[in-house]
Amino acid sequence: MKENEIAKKVIGCAINVHKTLGPGLLESSYEECLVYEIKKAGMQVERQKPLPLIYQEIKMEIGYRIDLLVENKVIIEIKAVEGLNDIHLAQILTYLKLSDCKLGLLMNFNVTKVVDGIKRVVNNL
Repeated sequence: MKENEIAKKVIGCAINVHKTLGPGLLESSYEECLVYEIKKAGMQVERQKPLPLIYQEIKMEIGYRIDLLVENKVIIEIKAVEGLNDIHLAQILTYLKLSDCKLGLLMNFNVTKVVDGIKRVVNNL
């Protein structure tokens, strides 16, 4: 499956989660339910995947974690905040660069319509 196909399916899963739960919960609640929906959709997903930092030639295990990695291709960063801001975008862009992934979805579940809280982020390697 290509990145765009994965993203489309994941967005459908996020819509299902948001329709059921609505806004106002912790990020971890949305993350757990989204993992369930993604697996139910037949995709492979890793939760809280460690992401090392490579500085020059040194690999450092500093504690960065990708919220969700779907099919080893698409990063999902989950938020439950009043509004997304530039630092959230910078975070997912950095994760994309460190992981060599091409596509990420920044998802804010603390909105009336979840599609309004989703930003597609592309790493132009």
